[in-house]
Order: sequence, then C-alpha cells, then structure tokens
Amino acid sequence: MDAILVTGGAGFIGSNFIPYFLETHPNIQLVNLDALTYAGNLSNLKEVENNPNYTFIKGDIVDRSTVELLFEKYDFKGVIHFAAESHVDNSIANPDAFMQTNIIGTFNLIDVAKKWWMISPGIYKEAFKNARFLHISTDEVYGTLGEEGLFQETTPYAPNSPYSASKASSDFIVRSYHHTFGLNVVTTNCSNNYGPKQHNEKLIPTIILKALSGEDIPIYGDGKNVRDWLYVLDHCKGIDLAYQNGVSGETYNIGGRNERNNLYIANKICEILEQKHPKDSGASYKDQITFVKDRAGHDFRYAIDAIKIENELGWKADENFETGIEKTIDWYLNKFKAKSNSSLA
Repeated sequence: MDAILVTGGAGFIGSNFIPYFLETHPNIQLVNLDALTYAGNLSNLKEVENNPNYTFIKGDIVDRSTVELLFEKYDFKGVIHFAAESHVDNSIANPDAFMQTNIIGTFNLIDVAKKWWMISPGIYKEAFKNARFLHISTDEVYGTLGEEGLFQETTPYAPNSPYSASKASSDFIVRSYHHTFGLNVVTTNCSNNYGPKQHNEKLIPTIILKALSGEDIPIYGDGKNVRDWLYVLDHCKGIDLAYQNGVSGETYNIGGRNERNNLYIANKICEILEQKHPKDSGASYKDQITFVKDRAGHDFRYAIDAIKIENELGWKADENFETGIEKTIDWYLNKFKAKSNSSLA
C-alpha cells in the first residue's frame, strides 16, 4: 500500500481533506504530520482516528530531521502539503513564524522529497517514478483586485502581507524544484475557504460565534472588502483532482465563483441565525454588527478564474455560497448548542 505524507492535516482544510481522501482512496496509507499549533485540532479528525489507513505524527516541518526520518520509515510516494501559518492579522503581529513554517518548512519538505525520490536532475528512482509533490497555496499571492477582473494562473505575483509574501516564496521554491530538478510538482491556489472545522479566528466562524454569544460582531472598515468564497469540501475535491490528474509543473486556481463582501456575509449569517436560532427577546442579530478600524494593508478584492481546473480536470463547485453557508451555520450551531448543554449539565 503506497503511503502519502499529508502535512498540516489537523488544520481546517486538512481535517476536511483527510476523511474525504481516505473514503475515496481506500488503498492509500495517509500519514498526517502536524505540529498541533493553536490552529491544529485532533478532535477534527475523530472520524478517522481508528482507520487502519491513517497515522498521525506530531512534528514540525521546520525540523528537517523529523521529515527525513518519516521518509525513511514510510517510503512516501507522494506529499500533499497543507501545513502553513495562515492568518493575516497574526502575520502582521508576528511575521517570524510565517517565514519559518511557510518558507523554511516548505523547503525542507520538497528538498527531502527530491533527495528521496530522485537519482539526479530529471531522473527518478524506479520505485518513485510516479511520486508527486502537491503544494496548496492561496490567491492572496496575487495581491489585490479593483472592481473588475479575476486572478488567473498567469497573474503576476504581488503579495501585500507577510502571510501572502511567505506563501508566494513557498510557491516559487516549489516552482524552482520543477524547473531545476524536474521534480513532479503541482501547485493549487485557492480562494477563501469556509465550512465546518474552521478555526474561530477566521471571519465566518467569528461572525457566527460572536452572534450566538451576544457579543459585538466586528467588521473591518466599511465592510465592503470582497472575497471569492469556496466551500471547503469543494476545495478538497479540487485538490484530489490536481493530485491525481494535474499536469506536472502546472498551477491550478480553485475558486467558488461566490464573490461576497464582508458586510453581506455578516447580514446573511444574522438572517439565517434568526430563522434557526431566534433570540428569546426577538431582537435582531444584526444589531451586534460593529465596524472597527480597518486592517493594515487590507486588500480590497480577491476573485479567482477557475476555468483551467474546470476545463482540464473536470472540477466544479457543488455548493454556492447560500447552500454552503447554511451547512456551515448548522455545524457551528450544533457545536454551540452541545457546548451550552454540557455547561448546564
């Protein structure tokens, strides 16, 4: 049974991807390497912890010796690289962690993979002739858009935050290992993900949980910043297709074609909560929306042109924003109710 290394699998996207991949690929062994920083949570993987095809290893990709030992033990035939520091606000406050994990960590992974799989540039060891390194990145590497236009795979990089700069650096490292050494790599750049298991610090969980807790719902600036929202399971399906069928050396942008501004999202979530979990007082959750000082260097708009992955790999998003946000709210609402009931017991 071939083994694949998944990094950062206890994080938001990884913990949605692993159960999906294990179900759809029952003959693959997945090894999840995660440092379990604040954003990683093993409770997100309860449904697979007893799966015989799944192994969890606590470790940091910045520690090269850990990566080398795992390659020796499991003889990986592939790497699916999620692990990253990813919160823009945190990158402004503490950029060092982003440079270490996103740049040095990615270098360690791809350099160890190259040395394990290849004899020399362009020549693979026979046992690893189909080995592949899939790098998951972000649309934020492209910078910001105005009122019109879409990010394409050919859009020049123009990162504006320490987070996006560190991800752009990691993208270039991966690209260089393909062009210099002939390593079989594929990169995906996604738009903003949302869905179950996302960390509370992110926009949509923050809105939901602040609303339910009766706290102010903070919205940066005037709330008109636009993101292209992608339901996490749709993203997982795109990653799977890119890993299985993507062309070596290519990049695929994955976006949901669901552009919404932050204020629309806050209002929409409040409206759905008023239907599903109305306040005893009858008051509106929208009364909790509060505008706060804008984020430094806040990009105005992101939007992905996903036509390449749609046409070449047959991917499509199953969820639009309205169906996806309802599923997301249901997940957080059930979690909130369970926590409330346990505190009353």
